[in-house]
Amino acid sequence: MTSFSAIRLPKEILFGKGQRDALPAVASRLGRRALVCTDERLATSSDFGRLLDGLGAAGLAVHVYGRVLPDVPRDSAADCAEEARGFAPDLVIGIGGGSCLDMAKCAALLLAHGGRLPDYYGELKVPGPVLPVVAVPTTAGTGSEATPVAVISDPDRMLKVGISSPHLIPAAAICDPDLTLSCPPALTAIAGADALTHAIEAFTAGRRPPSAELAQKHVFIGKSALTDHFALFAIRLLGRSLERAWRDGADEDARAEVMMAALAAGCAFGTAGTAAAHAIQYPVGALTHTPHGLGVATVLPYVMRFNRAAALDEMAEIAVALGVDGGRISRAVLADAAIDEVTRLLRAIGITPTLAGLGLPADKLDWTAEQSVGIERLIKNNPRPIGLTEMRRLLDAAYRGDLDAAASDPVLE
Repeated sequence: MTSFSAIRLPKEILFGKGQRDALPAVASRLGRRALVCTDERLATSSDFGRLLDGLGAAGLAVHVYGRVLPDVPRDSAADCAEEARGFAPDLVIGIGGGSCLDMAKCAALLLAHGGRLPDYYGELKVPGPVLPVVAVPTTAGTGSEATPVAVISDPDRMLKVGISSPHLIPAAAICDPDLTLSCPPALTAIAGADALTHAIEAFTAGRRPPSAELAQKHVFIGKSALTDHFALFAIRLLGRSLERAWRDGADEDARAEVMMAALAAGCAFGTAGTAAAHAIQYPVGALTHTPHGLGVATVLPYVMRFNRAAALDEMAEIAVALGVDGGRISRAVLADAAIDEVTRLLRAIGITPTLAGLGLPADKLDWTAEQSVGIERLIKNNPRPIGLTEMRRLLDAAYRGDLDAAASDPVLE
C-alpha cells in the first residue's frame, strides 16, 4: 500500500429502512422546484405516489418525467430536459433503477449547460457543476447513486457511451432497502451480480503511480486504500446475502445488505474504475441486447481467471471476504477458491455461464475482441495487460465455458 489514496462521494448518503421519508427535507435544502425522473411502472406505484405527496407537503413544486427507458436513449434525455426547461427546476430527483438515476444526471447536465449529450461524451468534458441531483435507487446494483457516470445509448453508435465527470456525482443518495422488496428474483440476481462485478473489478484494478495530476486529469484512477475498503465491504456483504435475497425476496436483512453492497461498490468503482469485464460487455451487450449486469457477471469468472497471476494477493483477500478460511492456506489456493466461489454464487442465482448462452454469435468473437480492447478507459484499469490476442483467447474461453483456458499462460504461485 502507498500513502496515496483518493475517493469522490456524494455530499450526503442516507441508508436504511424508512430513509425514503427524508426525501422532502433533503430536497428542500437543495431547491424549491424539482424535476423528478422515473419510469412508467414506478410512476403509477403507491410508493412513488407517497414520495410525491411528501415533496408537495414540504412546499416543493414538482414536474414528473415518467417515461425513462432502459439504457437512456440519447434523444429521450434531450426530450426530458427540453420538456422541463419551461418549468425551470433547480434540482433533479431520480427515483428508480440505474437508468432513472442516469437520466436524472443527464437532465441536470443539459439544464445547467445546454448543448447536446454528445458534447460531453468521455471523461472530464462537463465544464462545471450541474443542477443538484438526489438519487433514490429502487434496485440494488448499478451504484449510480454514488458514481460520476451516466451511461446512455446513442443510435448513431453501435456501443453504449458514457459521460464521466465528478460533477455528475449526486448531491445526495437516499437508499431505502424497502424500495427493493418488490424486485423479482431475476432482477435481484442481475443487479446484485452487477454490484459484485463492480466491487471485484475495483478491488483488483491496477494501481497507478501516484502524482498530483492523477486525480485531476482522470475520473477513474485505479485502486487505492479508500476504494479497497468499500470494495471489500461490498464483496463481504454480497457473499453472505445475495443468494439469500434472490431465494427469499421478503428477507429484509438480506435485501438491506445487498443494497448496502451496491452502494459501497459504487463508492469504490466511482473512483477506482472497472476493467475488462465491463469492456467486454459493451460490445456483447450491443450484439445480444442482454442486461448489463448479466453480461458483466457472465464473463467475470473468466476475467478473474485471466487476471489471477497479476492480482494474486487481491484474489486471496476476496476469498477471505467471501468466507473462505484463510488460516494456513496459500495465496494461490485462496485465489482459486475466490474464483470458484464467485463462479458458484453466480450460477446459483441463475447467471448465464457462457457467452454462447447469452446469444453471442460465434462469428462475432473477433469483432467483440477488437471492440473490447479499444475501450481504453477500462482496459487500462485491468491488472494484467490485455491485447487483442489475449482478449480473443479470453472470449473464446468464455464462449465455450472453459474457465481454465481463460488463463492463457502459466500459473504463477
